[in-house]
Amino acid sequence: MVALVLVGHSPELLSGLRAMLAQAAPETPVSVAGGTDAGALGTSAPRILRAVRAALADAPDGAVVLLDLGSAALALEMALDDLDPAERVRVRVSRGALLEGAVRAAVEAAGGGALAAVLAVSEIPPGTDKLPDDWPADGRPPG
Repeated sequence: MVALVLVGHSPELLSGLRAMLAQAAPETPVSVAGGTDAGALGTSAPRILRAVRAALADAPDGAVVLLDLGSAALALEMALDDLDPAERVRVRVSRGALLEGAVRAAVEAAGGGALAAVLAVSEIPPGTDKLPDDWPADGRPPG
């Protein structure tokens, strides 16, 4: 089993995404790390480290980390520096969009996908597949 780690600035956003994943793929372990100790928006390396270690404890095949914004990568780098080599080789970091990547990754993991497969589906760009083909290119609602 592969676990997911959701890293972001808003604990509320991550909580909502975690709830969504629990319905879409309840078998997939999901850890979250968001917000600061003072309850503000932000990220922290210690929170991320705890979430990664929890994910690795839940998933013998490893964990895929998804980020909300690029600035979270700095805190993630610091957290990953504290992992021992045996833990670190079981972690992959996705370049994909947090929401779409997490949903795709959770479903792949729930289906028994290997670590590389879970990472790969998390990185598929969302593109414009959310809108019907006849939606105007300028973004205005049709009609």
